[in-house]
Amino acid sequence: MHTPLFDPADFAIAPATAHVCAGGEPAFLRRLGDAFARYGADKTRGPAGRIAQDAVVQRVRAAAAALFGVAAEGIGFAPSVADGVSMVSESLAWRAGDEVVLDGAEYPSVGVPFALLAARPHLRLASGDAPDRLLRLIGPRTRVVALSYVSYLTGERIDLAPLRAAADRVGALLLVDFTQAAGVVPVAMDIADFAFAACYKFLLGTTGAALAFWNRTRQPEWRAVSGGWYSLDPAAPRGYGAAPRLRRDGLCFSRGNPAFLALYMLEESLRYLADFPPARIAAHAEALIASLYPALLARGLIPTTPADPARRAANLCIAPRDPAGMVDALAAHGVLAWNGQGRVRFSFHGYNSAMDLQRILAALDAIGEQMH
Repeated sequence: MHTPLFDPADFAIAPATAHVCAGGEPAFLRRLGDAFARYGADKTRGPAGRIAQDAVVQRVRAAAAALFGVAAEGIGFAPSVADGVSMVSESLAWRAGDEVVLDGAEYPSVGVPFALLAARPHLRLASGDAPDRLLRLIGPRTRVVALSYVSYLTGERIDLAPLRAAADRVGALLLVDFTQAAGVVPVAMDIADFAFAACYKFLLGTTGAALAFWNRTRQPEWRAVSGGWYSLDPAAPRGYGAAPRLRRDGLCFSRGNPAFLALYMLEESLRYLADFPPARIAAHAEALIASLYPALLARGLIPTTPADPARRAANLCIAPRDPAGMVDALAAHGVLAWNGQGRVRFSFHGYNSAMDLQRILAALDAIGEQMH
């Protein structure tokens, strides 16, 4: 029961260690070292190497499109989720009274780009944990509904369909960060007008490149308002006599050259994940969570993650008295969990197993009630 889907030997996990922090930093996929070597070889080849690098960009777009069920032309790469969200927020012609609906505990990369706009819209912030809390705030002045599909803070998974329908009724954009879902649960990005996902978490890649998706079917008239060398339309004349013309696809999110090294690594991690259907990885993670959840309750540790499996993904969070102290104590017992924002987060991926559950519970029992 709960045998790993991935071969743990494929990852740089120390012996006798439960690595349960993929929502922060997953274990290193060893074959990424080969991708680094390929990048180094291509980088040294001069113009032919740049052609090879551009080919990697196109292959990664195709692989990501296949994983997320969207057109490859809509896929691009921003330096980070925050950069991608900022490009969208800055592109909109904000009007007096416009509103952005956010969760009050939303991840900063999604919320801060709207909060820092010079022509700042009114931020309508949801609170609590009711499943419809965001839905209740959408009204005639809503311009954007921005959210994480899975919360970094609690592990809650949001039902996007009602939000999509409500946004459509008032002509609002739906912008979704899929970071805590992509690579571990099924993701259909085309429900969003714009979607993003960091690549260094469950997608098993590295920092430096984030997936960006422009749903050109839903938003064919959208235009970025900032650009650079790479985001220029390759067919447009160069010069500054008129406004530069930008790419009309997802690659407009790469204003400068993409982070080629990060994309070489992402190509390798997507190849690895392609052998495991997302639904199968999701079922594996949920089985582990379903076993850990009652065991935490039995120890007086109340999860902040919803009990309903339909409202969670691969993260299980608790809020002990001393989260940092608990994470340090767990690490001393061979359990790598994630700290921050007043909670401890256990994240499961394909390399985790029943043995990891045993290590978590043994470590918690060894720590004792003083850490709860």
